[in-house]
Amino acid sequence: MEKTVLILLLIICPAWAFSQKTISTIAVGSCSHEYDKDQMWPEIIQEKPDLFIWTGDIVYGDTHDMKVLKKKYDQQKSHPDYQRLLQNTQVIGMWDDHDYGTNDGGKYYAKKKESKELLLDFLDVPANNRVRKHEGVYNTYSYGQNPNKVKVILLDSRYFRDTLDREMSEKRRYKPNLDGDILGSQQWTWFERELKNSDADLNIIISSIQVLSAEHGYEKWANFPAARKKLLDLIAEVKPKPTFFVSGDRHIAELSKIDLEGLPYPLFDFTASGLTHSWGRVSEEKNALRVGKLIINKNFGVIEVDWQADQPKVTFLVKGNEGAEYMRHSFTY
Repeated sequence: MEKTVLILLLIICPAWAFSQKTISTIAVGSCSHEYDKDQMWPEIIQEKPDLFIWTGDIVYGDTHDMKVLKKKYDQQKSHPDYQRLLQNTQVIGMWDDHDYGTNDGGKYYAKKKESKELLLDFLDVPANNRVRKHEGVYNTYSYGQNPNKVKVILLDSRYFRDTLDREMSEKRRYKPNLDGDILGSQQWTWFERELKNSDADLNIIISSIQVLSAEHGYEKWANFPAARKKLLDLIAEVKPKPTFFVSGDRHIAELSKIDLEGLPYPLFDFTASGLTHSWGRVSEEKNALRVGKLIINKNFGVIEVDWQADQPKVTFLVKGNEGAEYMRHSFTY
């Protein structure tokens, strides 16, 4: 009888069935021109990921016209190889600025409510999902069962974000907003609850902008130092089971690491960004927290989780066209 019920659930509710599956391979990516036919979906499909996570800039909308934005989402979604990915892989994600609707945008973007609906429709988020009922697009997903349970926490760094003032300097684009916030009070309360109540064996926090890298002059959590400190202090206080960040935005790939006092493991920020375009010339960028090298090739990220050991072993990989592998770093928690 129980077996029959389980089979029926698998047929009637495939999303529930997938949530019970152990996740071992996760692909991540951001910054994808919707009109570019030369995307890396075949390479991503080759990795046979259990899950693909968009980390922002799904399309380059940059508009207040929702008809234009929808047309760009439709173009991205209709790509034949992306459709192939959707057939066999669960896809979730978060926006950044260009798909939000305005470059480097924050809470004053006038069309954010309408843009939210287009993003959720693109991602096939069900009408009854809780994200449809609150402001912003922050959300969580859980996969697998203990002791192999993964929780993905999607942070919205656009909808509630305070304003940044321009810095007329070659070194940086914006002045730091010393007291400004990124998440907003409602999202902070939600995030703290999700972190404290997580029973997952591995927590992955998605932030479209980089959390740890603090020396470059572009968008990052360090532009809001009080908010960044609050975020890191909360993680150090809660001491969740193995947790790391994944970010996009930068058209580069790199791995950053910080040791927080009281946290029994290093905290990583894995940046994979540049599905269709990356830096046009070789350059260097300071990041005292970087592990390994800066990668400027077109890229996507792969996160492999080995559940065989007593503690999960996580491997961060940066890959590119024609099977290229640009980085591999493993850590056993």
